[in-house]
Amino acid sequence: MSTHTISSIPDQKKIGMVSLGCPKALVDSERILTRLRADGYAMSADYAGADVVLVNTCGFLDSAKEESLAAIGEAIAENGRVIVTGCMGEDADAIRAAHPAVLAVTGAHQYEAVVEAVHEAAPPSQGPYVDLIPQAAFDEAGIKLTPRHYGYLKISEGCNHSCAFCIIPQLRGKLASRRVDAVLREAEKLVAAGTKELLVISQDTSAYGVDIRHESRQWHGREVRAHMTDLARELGTLRTPEGQVPWVRLHYVYPYPHVDAAIPLMAEGLLTPYLDIPFQHAAPRVLKAMKRPANEAKVLDRIRQWRQIAPDLTIRSSFVVGFPGETEEDFRYLLDWLEEAQLDRVGAFRFEPVEGAAANALPDPVPESLKEERYARLMEVTERISAAKLAARIGRTLPVIVDEVGEPDADGDIGATGRSQADAPEIDGQVFLRNVSPDLRPGDFVDALVEDADAHDLYAVPA
Repeated sequence: MSTHTISSIPDQKKIGMVSLGCPKALVDSERILTRLRADGYAMSADYAGADVVLVNTCGFLDSAKEESLAAIGEAIAENGRVIVTGCMGEDADAIRAAHPAVLAVTGAHQYEAVVEAVHEAAPPSQGPYVDLIPQAAFDEAGIKLTPRHYGYLKISEGCNHSCAFCIIPQLRGKLASRRVDAVLREAEKLVAAGTKELLVISQDTSAYGVDIRHESRQWHGREVRAHMTDLARELGTLRTPEGQVPWVRLHYVYPYPHVDAAIPLMAEGLLTPYLDIPFQHAAPRVLKAMKRPANEAKVLDRIRQWRQIAPDLTIRSSFVVGFPGETEEDFRYLLDWLEEAQLDRVGAFRFEPVEGAAANALPDPVPESLKEERYARLMEVTERISAAKLAARIGRTLPVIVDEVGEPDADGDIGATGRSQADAPEIDGQVFLRNVSPDLRPGDFVDALVEDADAHDLYAVPA
């Protein structure tokens, strides 16, 4: 009687991931996990089940560094085998001084180094079966850490600016744009897989392609330039498997002159009427100290022109209060500018020194108590503007993308949470829907009649 040796497939090594910081870091985490999965690793949802834990850190502000160090400490306490990557990874000495037990430290978007560190710490369980798994390229769509219906599309890395308060170029280098055909291929795959909303991100979306001289590539039989407006136009031609037009939302858009060319695309329905523009301040003296373009008056004229072309345009921005040397006159200038600009969504930050930033050496620091007072005053103004803008939508019917559907209440009514075109996920407001269909699913588009509003959110019913 013959005997047969049965070979079992070896257990997969499991990777845990803690991802901190901005959406760009989240995309890095997705790419790292995609590669590790292709190398035969499985993903662990908790510390206990992981053979090694990756912590993707943020190092932009001191408060973010503290959060990153705390996350590393928690991972070490819960698991013990930790590899650190991301922006704070550039400061390996500080990480090892706080947590000498970390297995390895790599910097931002150093994908190959992270994978090599994982291979060394927890060698993949390769064999004649898992070796057949195709290797994924880092430029291709893979594991998503966002819900299925929306996803981030990173078009470039790094930044050519030298803003006094920022160390991003030191952490992530100079601008490095992706090939336009690679970006479009990833977007096409995401949409084909069920993504209904593409969030275009980078450190400077408006500068996309500058470093590669806006080179052209063949895409579906035509030449397409590596340029923000050309890319946006092509993304507007994508369709979901159901034939719907996906939302395409532009983030981190510096207001260069060619941004004007994107507004007609919004009026045509090819782009979501939404711009995320990091103005940071308005007072010319402060902008000069920040080493940012001081053309705020011209920007106000352009905003008016944009809204004439695309009346539903939403503009989101963020501002820094308490920058060194900021006077009461400067701050009043900012408030007056905001009253005139009537931005739809505004976030604010109190200036915080960052190790390595040129702003740290500037004279006349603003006292912390005054920063808090100015922050509160700015938020009061912007909240009032937001409330008025949202109140003006009462009675209108708006397209809404559904993020979450609840369970029926005692009366059988089902509620849902979604977002209008004015709302980017995680950072803007929401639309709370009542009396929705039991067939409604996350990712569905629904026309909603707005019944009420507050300073941040809308309340609506399916039309």
